[in-house]
Amino acid sequence: MPSFDVVSELNTHEVTNAVDQANRELAQRFDFKDTGARFEVKDFVVTLHAQVDFQLKQMLEILKLRLAKRGVEAACMDPKEPQIALSAATQEVALRHGIDTEMGKKIARLVKDSKLKVQASIQGDKVRITGKQRDDLQAAMQLLRKSGLELPLQFNNFRD
Repeated sequence: MPSFDVVSELNTHEVTNAVDQANRELAQRFDFKDTGARFEVKDFVVTLHAQVDFQLKQMLEILKLRLAKRGVEAACMDPKEPQIALSAATQEVALRHGIDTEMGKKIARLVKDSKLKVQASIQGDKVRITGKQRDDLQAAMQLLRKSGLELPLQFNNFRD
């Protein structure tokens, strides 16, 4: 029986490379010279350090651009509220990866309501979709791509 898995994964190497490129760009930019602005990444959380709030907004745009150029979708970013002190401002940006149970239920419900001849089952941090025909599975992929879910999805482990 043909099947495939719906997952939401991030390539940690690409995220690290994007953060390194963003740090290099900060070192090159005139408006960030000698300000101590920097990016730090740890466990899918990128921390932005700057002197003032408007610099954090500029740094967030730089990070979005660098992630997009490295093939990491900006939809996975979840920026938190900035913490502003007298001489420093920090902001954390969580990078969402994996499909939680709520999103898995939403995907399964979407597939079930589509009246396609496929079944969806939640298996940990992925959703497995099975069907009798390959065309039905490809239609399910198209449905999920066009659904506009707030999480970037990938399809892997396609078996015939």
